[in-house]
Amino acid sequence: MPSYINCPNCNAKLEWSTENPNRPFCSERCKNKDFITWANEEQVIAGDSSVSDIFSEELE
Repeated sequence: MPSYINCPNCNAKLEWSTENPNRPFCSERCKNKDFITWANEEQVIAGDSSVSDIFSEELE
């Protein structure tokens, strides 16, 4: 019995399959859109900002 999930970007229902190279996304477009939001820091993982501050000081 196949498993189905919703695309995290557009919410389209899709089969969880190794034949989908874009999983968990439904398409390359949704996969790229997600990547762009992370690259633009529109999505972030919550954490201690002092760690980010330490690394940013090394770049100056």
